[in-house]
Amino acid sequence: MERATYEVEADVERRHWWFQGRRRILRRFLARLDPPLRPGARVLDVGCGTGANGPVLAENGRFAVGLDASPVPLGLRGDGERGHAGRVRGDAGAQPFADRSFDMVVALDVLEHLDDDAAAARELRRVLRPDGVLVVFVPALRLLWGLQDDVSHHRRRYGREELRRLIAGAGFRVERLTFFNSVLFLPILAARLAMRVRPPKTLRSENELGGAVSNAVLGGLFSSEAPILERVDLPVGVSLACIARQAA
Repeated sequence: MERATYEVEADVERRHWWFQGRRRILRRFLARLDPPLRPGARVLDVGCGTGANGPVLAENGRFAVGLDASPVPLGLRGDGERGHAGRVRGDAGAQPFADRSFDMVVALDVLEHLDDDAAAARELRRVLRPDGVLVVFVPALRLLWGLQDDVSHHRRRYGREELRRLIAGAGFRVERLTFFNSVLFLPILAARLAMRVRPPKTLRSENELGGAVSNAVLGGLFSSEAPILERVDLPVGVSLACIARQAA
């Protein structure tokens, strides 16, 4: 993509309800890790893109490093990038890091883009220390395939057990696996089914839908799940979250 395209993407990732809600959920997950990460823990943000998740990953004294295959996001300077202490160009499936380099590795909506997600999952394990933690978010359920999957060049959406097998097969012990974005599951499903029947002629991305008011409302609904996810796993949703550690 051109630099201007990434600048638009950076603005979307800072302001759009879905990205804001996902960061709130990520922050809650990290706060409840047991055992918690030590201050100064090294965190790898695989597929960091424009860096919007950096500030969350760098909280509590963590040292966050971003990895992305494209050279363009690595040159952006904006609010979203301030959390990354360092950023590296590289491939998620062949990372330029030594074995056991990080205390935590996160891959937030990355694996669905890759031809060989199993090889990438093994790389996530290779660069993670034996007592480290893995956090993975992916889009859920083939039923929900829609315009945004096409424009984002997704290879797949995941079922719950499909993701479990992928992560366990790479040598991880899955500690938690839950759906999220459940409150909006039915409206999103209905909208995507409707677009299959009558594809929009001018819509280039689902991120273009709505305005400031709908962005605030949808953000509030999505974010309302964060405290619920502290207590229970959700049975269905638009996305899946997995927390895992290396298997003994």
